[in-house]
This record gives sequence, structure tokens and C-alpha cells, in this order.
Amino acid sequence: MAKKNATARLIHFLVGLFVACLALAVILALAVPIGFYGMAMYLSPTLPSIQEIKTANLEMPLQIYSSDDKLIGQYGNRLSLPVTFDEIPEDLTHAFLAAEDASFFQHSGISIKGLGRAVTEVVTDDDSQTGGSTITMQVAKNYFLSPERTLNRKLTELFVARKMEDELSKNEILTLYVNKIYLGEGAYGIRAAAKKYYSKSLDNLTIAEMAMLAGLPKAPSKYNPVANPSRALTRRNWIIGRMHELGYITKAQHDEAVNSPVGIKLYKEKLDVNMPYLAEMTRAALVERYGEQVMHGGWRVRLTVDSKAQTDAEAAVLTGLVAYEHRHGWRGAEANDEPLENFQRYGNMSPAKVTKVNSRSFEAILQSGESVTVNWSGMSWARKYISANRIGYYPNNASQIVSKNDIVRVIPTANGNWQLGQIPKIQGSLVSLNPETGAVNALVGGFDFKHSKFNRALQGWRQPGSTIKPLVYTAALEKGYHPDSIVSDRPIQVSDWKPKNSDERFLGDITLRRGLYLSRNLVSIRLLQAIGISDARNLLDEFGLDKEKLPTTLSLALGAGQATPLQMATAYSTFANGGHRVQPYFIEQIYNYKNELLFQANPLQACALCFNEQLEAVNKNLIEEYNKSLEDDNSTTDKSANESTELENSENVEETDEAIDLTVYDAGPQSDRLKAPVVQYVAAKQAPRILKPRVAFEMADILRDVVQRGTAVRAKALGRDDIGGKTGTTNEAKDAWFAGFHPTNATVVWMGFDQPTSMGRREYGGVAALPVWMDFMKAQLKDTPNQWVSINNRSKSKKQQQQIIEMTDDGIITDDDDISDTSAPAKPVKTQTQQRKPTLPEPTADTNNSAAQANSSRSNDSVPQNPLSVTPVQRMPPMPE
Repeated sequence: MAKKNATARLIHFLVGLFVACLALAVILALAVPIGFYGMAMYLSPTLPSIQEIKTANLEMPLQIYSSDDKLIGQYGNRLSLPVTFDEIPEDLTHAFLAAEDASFFQHSGISIKGLGRAVTEVVTDDDSQTGGSTITMQVAKNYFLSPERTLNRKLTELFVARKMEDELSKNEILTLYVNKIYLGEGAYGIRAAAKKYYSKSLDNLTIAEMAMLAGLPKAPSKYNPVANPSRALTRRNWIIGRMHELGYITKAQHDEAVNSPVGIKLYKEKLDVNMPYLAEMTRAALVERYGEQVMHGGWRVRLTVDSKAQTDAEAAVLTGLVAYEHRHGWRGAEANDEPLENFQRYGNMSPAKVTKVNSRSFEAILQSGESVTVNWSGMSWARKYISANRIGYYPNNASQIVSKNDIVRVIPTANGNWQLGQIPKIQGSLVSLNPETGAVNALVGGFDFKHSKFNRALQGWRQPGSTIKPLVYTAALEKGYHPDSIVSDRPIQVSDWKPKNSDERFLGDITLRRGLYLSRNLVSIRLLQAIGISDARNLLDEFGLDKEKLPTTLSLALGAGQATPLQMATAYSTFANGGHRVQPYFIEQIYNYKNELLFQANPLQACALCFNEQLEAVNKNLIEEYNKSLEDDNSTTDKSANESTELENSENVEETDEAIDLTVYDAGPQSDRLKAPVVQYVAAKQAPRILKPRVAFEMADILRDVVQRGTAVRAKALGRDDIGGKTGTTNEAKDAWFAGFHPTNATVVWMGFDQPTSMGRREYGGVAALPVWMDFMKAQLKDTPNQWVSINNRSKSKKQQQQIIEMTDDGIITDDDDISDTSAPAKPVKTQTQQRKPTLPEPTADTNNSAAQANSSRSNDSVPQNPLSVTPVQRMPPMPE
């Protein structure tokens, strides 16, 4: 009986235990979804809107072109070229499914197997060929979440993935994935990766190449075929095997793909001409307005600068700096017995290590391993530097100049020989403007951008010396003086100040004209006394100088203020164009990645009437030239294709750029170059007149005398009588200038040390700066017909009158009678530089301006307060999102 009771109690206990376990199971089964739902409710307010990611953003480097379409600069390393689902090759889809998520089209965003692998990876840091997340989860992570490997982030990823599956189709999710996934080498998305690794469009990829790309998402650096080709090949072949296993490819396709080489054809853009000062000032200007994202917007910016003119300017400045170094002697080797690779090349100066010293020559080795010989003719200049005003005797043999293992600089000469050089301590800059529009023709910021990134043309505030005198004399002409007016060159004393002429001589009573072309200091001071310092400063402000940097004393007449080369070039443009104040600018057009016009400069012109009269003919000629260039391009393309075929059929052909089959490698750098549509201009507006036509002509004529019989007489060697200008030298020759012009070109050259010190007692503007100007202008004026500034008012414009405003207790009273016609141009603004940080207008809100809209709006633009910060006009295209 007792045994039966024990059995009954056992059965009852087991039944109860079963019921309890069953209840616990039911509770757990209900708790999991309830908990999941509860967590979803908790996270839901913080989850992002899925609709925000239906499109991916294009990202391409910022490219900068010269006016003749030479690539001179490129910024940004991010590459993202979104595709639509229909543009994705089927084999490429299969490759990614095989590598990342074979059940993508079957699951609902979360794979139990994948989740298990993900948890395992978090706990154990396991590294397997297959990923732990589904494609949907990877999209959630890439678009919304951080890459951190925590349980909280993984749970959020799950909820976002489920939300995406509810709101987007599988095709949309896959498209987002292949557009956003990072694939190494700065490439985001499959189209960017195909371009970056293979220089191909998606349609031209082979199965092996597709598998290689599909292997990158798991670890772009680890499986990078550039950095780790063997590891990348192993993963690629595993993916090809998976594709065959899943039935995506045949056995024959599998075998062919597995046996294919890595076959990388990296996308490598090369600059046509390296012009870093111009490129950097463009980048800085755009970043100042739009922020860093402008370097990834795919814009193609065309400047006003012709590459040939810029090359001429850089060569002229370099020649002038080297000539100064030769005049002041050899400072010695840079180092001795140090590794050659520690020294950088600057300009045309290559570092070299001396290997042998002969009596009248020495031998050296370059970084490339090439051995060169410097003969006596290339080193005999190297007298020992003692000071700015003193050098030693000429050397007798090479051992007096260099020793074995010295690190020196060598320069190639035109006849194929080598010359000894040294890195200049002196610096120089050059600015050349088109006087009619203010367009920058050329700009050199210093000896070498790698040596010093400081742009002296824009940021170098220096005393202008005697180059300011023509501006002061012009104020006198505006007040009623004439070139033949008599002014005293006798001694003068102002309080304790006893100014002198540079030659310490006095010429008595002389004409105003002679006083300027001989650069007589005392004449300049007396003229400034007569016209008034305040009026002179106001006119200099209209010329483009910064009034706040000009002294309020008579020392203004001798150039005691501060100005930049850009400002001086702007001022002298007024003499060249007949009295108008143009605004300098350097960005001519901006295009997007699709070569659609976003912005076209429309500067105020010195003679808008002249430009507009020829507008129709100019636009017609541009269309004809554009059509002809298209025909030439087509014939060149056909010829290149034929040459490519011939190269393919020939034996033992080395792989060169010429041997590339552009029908296969169709997404290389050339495919992304600017292919601008034809430019069509609109009617120009008139630049403000700041000088009477007579005054502008008279001053230009006096400055022509400076060249013909004054301080710049050396420039007569150019054989032209249609150039003018003014030399400038500050106290102790700390600055040397020449500001000169032709009716088609206003160019200013400055030379000096960054920390103002004497260049030497004989380093006048006519010695140091003028030869640089001559070298540059000789090239620019070649084949240019003789012409001169017109005394006639070509533009039919009126001089801008200043409005007098009087503040009284009754309010503000304006003298309306003194104001010129209301249709006259506004008063000119100051020429400022990138050194300053003025407030800039915000980009417009509309991000979908068409090329036609951008083109049609140009005539409504106006001059900004900071033209060289961005463009010559205020309205700029919106930054693409």
C-alpha cells in the first residue's frame, strides 16, 4: 500500500513538473516577442527615417583647370558614384550575394544563422570568410550607425534592418548597399571601386574582377588587391567557388575566373601642369564659402589663367631669383655626407651629392641614381657670399666651391649641361591681370609652393615704394594739374623730417612729367601737400588699395603704406584701360561632374559697350570653334582606336598609356576630365570710371616715358613703345617693384625677403624686379600688335561722383545734386585678399539649378566685397548634397 502511495506521489510530482515546465515555456515564448516588441517601442523614437536614404550622394574630387583646359590641381580622395538597380550587372549581384548574404532574397532582414555568427564574432573575434550580418543589416550600419562592435549597436542594427525591410523593396536595399559600402582606396560603392581598381565601367568587369570587389566589404584593407594581392586572390577564388556552388556560374566560367590574374589597373589621375599656388587659392576660396565638402562634390572649376602664361610667369620669377643669388654669391653646400633622400626637389633645382671634385668641374649623383657633371662654366659664378653688399673673389678651382659628399643643388641648362645652384633666400611674386575685365592672367606666389605655401601675391603686404607715386600724381591731375605743370625739386623740410631724393641731388623747378619718370621724391611730396592727404587716400582707396593701411602723413607720397602685388596690379589696370576700376577674379566657370554649367563669370568691364557690340559675333565664333574641336576630337579618337588595335596585334608590346584599350578601360582618368559645352556670353555691365579719360591717358603717357627715358629705360630692350610702368624701391632696398602695363596686360613684380631686410644697396626695382617683368611680358606680347591707351571715352561712361552725406540733429541730409546718373555703376569696392576673412553670402537654397538657369542668371550678378575669396560675382552655385 505504501508502495502504491509513493508511486502515485511520484506520478503527481512528475505531472506537476511537466505542467510547470510547460507553463514556463509558454511564458518564455510570450516574453521573447513581448520583450522584442517592448524594446522596439523603446527604440522606435530614436530610429532614423528610412526615406532619408533612398538615394546616395555623388562624391568626386574637386578638379581645377586652366583656361586652356589643362588639369592643374585636384583635391579630395573620396569616390562615390551611385548606380540604379538596373545598372548593376547580374553577375555582380550574384558575387555579392555569394560573399555576404546568399539568402538575402529569402529572409526578412535578419538571418538567424548570421545573427549567431555575429554574436560569435563579438565574443570570440572570429575571422571567417562569411560575414556575420545580412546585407540589410550592413545597410543599416553603413547609413545610420557607428562601426563599433557592441551588443547595443547590434540590437539597434536589427531593429533598423526590420524597419527597412518593411518600408523598402529588396532591390532598393541592395542598391543602397552597393552604393554605400566602403571598398578601399577611397572608393564607396561598386561603380567607384570598378573605376578605382580597374579603370572600368561595371559592364566591362569580368567575373573574376566582380568577385574581387565582392570580397572587399568584409575587410577592405586586409583583402585589398593592391596592398595584399595574395590574400585578396584567396578570398576572390573562394567567392568564385561559392558562385559556382550556388549555381550562379558554370564550371567553365568558374575555371576561367579562378585562373585569371589579379589584373589591377589602378585609376591614377595625373596633373597636366602642376600649378599649386593657383590650385590652392582656388581650393581655399571654395572651402571658405562651402566648407570642406566642396572637395568631394565633383566640381570642375575652370580658371581665367592660361597654362602657357602661368608657366612663363613662373619661369620669369625663378630666373630673377636665381640671377639675384648669382649677384650675391655662394652660401655653401646645404649639408655634407647626409642621405640624399632627405632632401626635396624645388623648382628645377635637384639635390645632388658630390662624388668627385676635379680642378675645374665636379661630379655628383642625383636621387634617381643618375650621375651628372658640372663644368666650370656652370659654377664659376660662385663667389663667396659675405653680406648683402659684399662678395668674395672669383674662385680658381672647383675645390674652393664644393667638397666630396657635399649636398648641393644642380640645375639643367638649355644646352643639356648642368649648373650649380642654391635654394634662394630671396622671394618674389608676380600678378598679371587683363585690364579690361580684371581676369587673372598669371599669378606666382613665391619661389616654390613646396618650399613655402605663403602666397605673396595675395597675402604679402609690403611697402609699395615709388610704384605708389603714379597714383598720387594722378590725384594731382584730377585736381587740375597737367603733365607740363612746374613743380619744385628743391630741398624741403617738414618739422624734423628732411626728405631727400635717392641720388641726393636737386633739379630745381621741373615739370610734373619729368618729376615722375625720374622718380623725384621731393616733387611727389610737394604734390601731395598741394592736393591734400585725405583726397589722395580716397583716390588710392578707389584704385583698390586698402585705405586703412595707408599713412596719414606726407610719407604716403614715397610709398610708406602697405599694399599687395594684387592691389598694385589692380591699380595699374586703371591706367591701361582708360580710367576704369575693374575687379580682379580668377574663377571663370564651374561645372558639375556631368559637365553641366553651374556658374559663369560676368565681370564688370572697362568697356561694356565695346564688348556688347561684338557679343553676337563672339558667341558665333565660339560655337564654330567648339564644333571644330569636336570634329578634331572624333578624328583623334578614331586614330587612337586604330593605333590601339595595331598595338594589341603586335608582339612584345609593353603596357603603356598608349596601349590601353579605351573600349575596355572606359572609366579611367580621361573619362572624368572636363568636357565643357560651348561657352556663350551674355551682355556685360560697365565697370565704374574713377578717372577722367584725359587723366588716364596723360598718366599712361607719362608712364610710357618712364620706359623710354626714365628709371625703367632697360625695358626699351623689348623693342616696343606701347608699354609703360614704374619702378619702386623702398628704404635700404628691402622691397623691389616694377608695376607695368600694356593695354592688354597689367603686370606687377615684387622681390624681397619675407622678413624685410636689405637686398643690397644696388638692388633697385629696375635691377631686381624689372628683368622679371621683361621676361614675362616678352612672351605675352609676342605677336601682339602695337596699340596704346585711348584718350577717347570708349565706354561712354561717366566718372562716379561721391555722395555727400551730412548727419545733423534733424537726421541725415544727402546732396542729391552731386550724384551722377542713377544708372551709373556703383562705387568700386576694395581689392582684398585671402588673408582676410570677410563675411560671404550664403549659397542659395535651391540645389537643383540647371545649367540654363545658371547661365541666364549671370547678368544679374554684382561685384562682391571680396572678389579673390571666391569669384568675381556674388552669386555662386549651391553646393550639391
